Amino acid sequence: MSQAASHYPVRSALQGVREAIPLLGGYIPVALSFGLVATQAGFSTLEATAISALIYAGASQFLFVGMIATGAPLWLVIAMTLLINVRHVVYGPNLAALLPRSRHWPWLMHGLTDQVFALALTRLPQLPEVKRFSWFVGASLLAWGAWIIGTAVGATAGEAFTARWPLLGEIMPFALPALFLTMVAPRFTDKRWAVAMGCTILAALCLALFGWSNVAIPLAAACGALCFYSMQFYTKRFATNRRRAS
Repeated sequence: MSQAASHYPVRSALQGVREAIPLLGGYIPVALSFGLVATQAGFSTLEATAISALIYAGASQFLFVGMIATGAPLWLVIAMTLLINVRHVVYGPNLAALLPRSRHWPWLMHGLTDQVFALALTRLPQLPEVKRFSWFVGASLLAWGAWIIGTAVGATAGEAFTARWPLLGEIMPFALPALFLTMVAPRFTDKRWAVAMGCTILAALCLALFGWSNVAIPLAAACGALCFYSMQFYTKRFATNRRRAS
């Protein structure tokens, strides 16, 4: 029996759900933190939850509510939100080679986050192609649902949590970056990934030090992507020239 004939989409989706459960350790604390920050900025619980459901962009959501609360013009809020999320231009082509064609991708890409990308990039090559679509649906829906629920809980009970455990307010915002770092760490065994990550970190630090912290993330991501693809291009070119010479 072929893999396609024996494939059950629900099973693959549930596998994606199970394998994405570790993401919740980073998602829920930061979602709680966002819910609290949003209500402190004047948003209602419903509005904060809607932002998480519709924008679903982590750092961009914190920037969004902060700029709205300070009275920034809407065009600037939208521009900055899009600028921070420009890193997804890098994520898309990397995943495209691993995923089957589907008319559903335009709306499913709403579920693509840094952490889902890191997990998918590691896990999808190990799965049969017929299982990849359902796996991605399961993993991304779990992460999205957890983000929305965490935001709602943070908006309604965040102040009670931080009043009881004050240290939570300091720790929660760092949970998601820490989780992302641990998920991409296995890629450091590849020299190109290690150099690209080093370039990204260095660029982000330099931009932040020179007062460009608002655009440090997207510009640093672009530097890292340029570094990675440049090394990939020259590695292939060197290998081709070497084969011709031999």
